[in-house]
Amino acid sequence: MQTLELRIPPVVLVALFAAAMWLLAQWLPPLALPALWGQVVAIVLAGAGIAVAFAGVLAFRRADTTVDPRVPQQTSSLVIKGIYRYSRNPMYLGFLLLLTALAFYLTNVAALAMLPLFVLYMNRLQIVPEERYLQEKFGAEYQVYSKQVRRWF
Repeated sequence: MQTLELRIPPVVLVALFAAAMWLLAQWLPPLALPALWGQVVAIVLAGAGIAVAFAGVLAFRRADTTVDPRVPQQTSSLVIKGIYRYSRNPMYLGFLLLLTALAFYLTNVAALAMLPLFVLYMNRLQIVPEERYLQEKFGAEYQVYSKQVRRWF
């Protein structure tokens, strides 16, 4: 599994999960939700997802550090301000909200079932390796931060 750590860009991973969710929705029956209700929830979740992810990117840009999680060695500072006071991974949280929006838009249980798989993948192959590096680079400062702020929300 270590060979997959930090290999797939998270945006590509979101696209792969979205495609899988769409395919599942084509093959399996939908939820018993009125289509309009699912669309309203999808719009709200998508808006929240975009806002949360954008806030994470903006905080990284302001701190003048890399946004590319595949190269943690290029991290120049520990970002703990803005949205990072509430989530250690707001970009990933934003992606999860976008995928949740897609599942509601598709009104499909199988699409919703993909969400825990996304979280498991991100935790194991993206977040844990990133946290290892941050712990190594920032030591006690990161340890204090990680005890104060949750991983997702």
